[in-house]
Amino acid sequence: MNNSFSRSIGLLGEEGIEKLNNVSVIIFGVGGVGSYATEALARAGVGSITIVDNDIVDITNINRQLIALHSTVGMDKVAVSKSRIEDINPLCKVTAIKMFYDENSNMDLTEFDYILDCIDSVPSKLMLAEIAAKNNIKIISAMGTGNKLEPDKLKITDISKTSYCPLAKKMRVELRKRGINHLKVVYSTEEPKCRNVPPASVSFVPPVAGLMMAGEVIKELIHD
Repeated sequence: MNNSFSRSIGLLGEEGIEKLNNVSVIIFGVGGVGSYATEALARAGVGSITIVDNDIVDITNINRQLIALHSTVGMDKVAVSKSRIEDINPLCKVTAIKMFYDENSNMDLTEFDYILDCIDSVPSKLMLAEIAAKNNIKIISAMGTGNKLEPDKLKITDISKTSYCPLAKKMRVELRKRGINHLKVVYSTEEPKCRNVPPASVSFVPPVAGLMMAGEVIKELIHD
């Protein structure tokens, strides 16, 4: 057993650690939510991680994104994330794809055990949900964490049970049009503190959402 994960055995078990070592996950978006979800998966011992993001690190990301430092401003987010994962677990197979995921993206997602949707684009989120439903791939999707201040209001549930979240409401309507009634999401029951555009953000809400997503994925994968 890799000593890097020895402290996790008491909670996840040796069999659980072995399962994680043999799964493949893909994370779309490594921003405020996705960067923390990605790193939590890496530190749990997930054996194969693919990250997809088209952005570079911007100075305005420093307030909430794990990969955002003054030393990384201007760098591709996927490159920074890949470097961190490989430093955490050199045995992890990391694939970094700099791309905006849309209808022109030619990707086979059937090879993955879990999809983490941490992107903002509604059309892209709907595409991922549709592909996951069609191919019976596990997926969890992040709803809005901007303009929110209370991390204890974050929940993981089915999208049919969400409230207060404008993004979840829009997703629900569009998913129903596509015949999809269920989607696991992390969302906030908090009413927005403001209506800023682009959304205001803090250092402790998006990261908590990302860690919750990773925790849900890890627990589900080891109990399969």
